[in-house]
Amino acid sequence: MVNWGGTPTSGDHHGPTHVAFRHTVLRHQADRQQRRTPATWARRLRHLRPFARWLRQFEPRTEVPDESFFGPVPGRVAPHVYRENEIIELLAAARGLNPPGSLRPLTYETLFGLIASAGLRVSEALALRDRDVDLAAGTLTVRQTKFAKSRQLPLHPSTVAALARYRALRRRRAPSSAEMRFFVGTRGRRLGQPLGDRQVHRVFIELRSKLGWINRGAHDAPRIHDLRHAFAVRRVMLWHNQGIDIDQMMLSLSTYLGHAKISNTYWYLSGVPELMSLAGKKFQRFAESPGARDE
Repeated sequence: MVNWGGTPTSGDHHGPTHVAFRHTVLRHQADRQQRRTPATWARRLRHLRPFARWLRQFEPRTEVPDESFFGPVPGRVAPHVYRENEIIELLAAARGLNPPGSLRPLTYETLFGLIASAGLRVSEALALRDRDVDLAAGTLTVRQTKFAKSRQLPLHPSTVAALARYRALRRRRAPSSAEMRFFVGTRGRRLGQPLGDRQVHRVFIELRSKLGWINRGAHDAPRIHDLRHAFAVRRVMLWHNQGIDIDQMMLSLSTYLGHAKISNTYWYLSGVPELMSLAGKKFQRFAESPGARDE
């Protein structure tokens, strides 16, 4: 028998499915001390349940785990959309990190600035290799990311200049090669080694606490990932202010962000308060157009 998350009893099936389900529960218990939430495990369970139902036709005693085991699967919620002054404050706070004059302040200023200006995921920025940053062409190559896709991104000249400053200082402080990670550790044994996700989040939380922002999102506090959301929102609002047809540009934005589906990009129009008014005005124009009424 495949028993969801329980201890095997006499006569139970001890095959790979039981092991996989039990492993999922144990992983969840271990992750309670880390950043993963019950919502993360609820999403993973949602993918396991169809497999369990399929298996039950061959092994009738297979138990399909209850969908409420980890609680409900939440929908997407409104992010904290950083204002321009908040991003400036964050970069200034990173510039003030200790020790002064070391590689550390410029590393975090450049990392957070790149995420904000190019809309990268944190994992994408940390996975960049030196060869992926083409300053001469002003482009960034993001390889094999969340959905196993690669994409090439054009960068603003100010972003290129900031990356050039960081690379120049990094090359003076740490050994360099084309295959090394672009963002590296800055002290002790970590000098020149890939910069770690946990380390980056610890520094961000430290800076966030000092800055004392008022949270305008539905998460517990502003996150690094919200810099990516802010990039998307600012871009759509800029197009709107310039009178550009947003529908014609959404595919480009979706490609730039590396979304698997364009619906993930359109979500901003309905899930972010700053853009909901734009969507409302768009619908109002449609409703008032002659073709929208029945003849």
